[in-house]
Amino acid sequence: MSLSYRLAALSFSLALGACSEMPRSGPNAKTIVQGTSETAAPNSGVVQVVDIDDGVVRQLVDKQKLQLFSETLGDQAPSAQLIGPGDTVEVTIWETPPAALFGTASADPRLTSTAVPVPLPAQMVDREGLISVPFAGRISAAGLTPAAVSAGIVQGLKGKANQPQVLVRVLQNISSTVTVVGEVNANVRMPLTAGGERLLDALAAAGGVRQPVGKTSLQLTRGTRYHALPLDLVIRDPRQNVALRPGDVVTALFQPLSFIALGATGKQDEVPFEAQGITLAQAMGRIGGLTDNRSDPRGVFIFRFEPLATLDWPRQPVAATPDGLVPVVYRLDLSDPRSFFAMQGFPMRHRDIVYVSNAPIAELQKFLNVVFSITYPVLNAVNVLR
Repeated sequence: MSLSYRLAALSFSLALGACSEMPRSGPNAKTIVQGTSETAAPNSGVVQVVDIDDGVVRQLVDKQKLQLFSETLGDQAPSAQLIGPGDTVEVTIWETPPAALFGTASADPRLTSTAVPVPLPAQMVDREGLISVPFAGRISAAGLTPAAVSAGIVQGLKGKANQPQVLVRVLQNISSTVTVVGEVNANVRMPLTAGGERLLDALAAAGGVRQPVGKTSLQLTRGTRYHALPLDLVIRDPRQNVALRPGDVVTALFQPLSFIALGATGKQDEVPFEAQGITLAQAMGRIGGLTDNRSDPRGVFIFRFEPLATLDWPRQPVAATPDGLVPVVYRLDLSDPRSFFAMQGFPMRHRDIVYVSNAPIAELQKFLNVVFSITYPVLNAVNVLR
């Protein structure tokens, strides 16, 4: 065996040994699919590998469907303004002349036909929901409209004042308020009026949001229930600008959602997206798509944790975290034209990892580069020695 042949064989064997150590951006498609089951601990279940198709997309969209304010909280007309404990009210009484229970009789007979209003000092509704009116006693006010309180005072003065007329006016509203907090320019406690304020009215009263509209969500808490929607959806859909109720809490939440792009993509980075969400097609567009010279169109993967009830998992037993989340690898085959329709509906989630594996030909090219980089110098050295 000639020296050159021996040296070439040695260099080739060295290249084969270096093959496993060749640099790469991550595992290839075959390694991902095999590794999800082979590396699982005994009795712990296997990582799910789910091919993205129309059926999977429909299930994910149904599970991720937003609960609209108009559906969960209703879009009823604003209720009438009610008086509550802590409110300050003013009571004004008129009597039909010549009686003067709340005034002084005039000596001028020309004034006896004129009813003079008598305003009582402003008073706060006490914790029991009562106010005091001379000659009428303690009058219930909490939970009633000003007109209903006026009627109660008139009833209390019956037989004491001559055909009294009463006007009750709320000077300071404390009980019927909405609290606005979070990423707003000013946290406020906004009083509700008979005009019927709505969700965006409360946001305007707080000076608007401090963060971009596309990255802000509004959470409305009513009693023990709370619901959230992207702010731009509330702005675009008038039905979601629901009427507010006393005690509501409006919270503006800044949600910097993002996914991570790795592998043979045009951009390897953490990519932010809007609160209303984006699809996989939009995500691929934002990272510059696949790299032509080394990407595997059959090897587009999305790594994610899903709730256990999201899908009918194809592989059993199902691996799950202690809080009931299933590690899932979604696989997209871009060599199939139908996948371009599926990716337009596939919803991206916060903290998703999009990974594109290298094509087998790219791995072969790397191997050949290693082989030639080792064998050529050896053969050249042999030729020089000869």
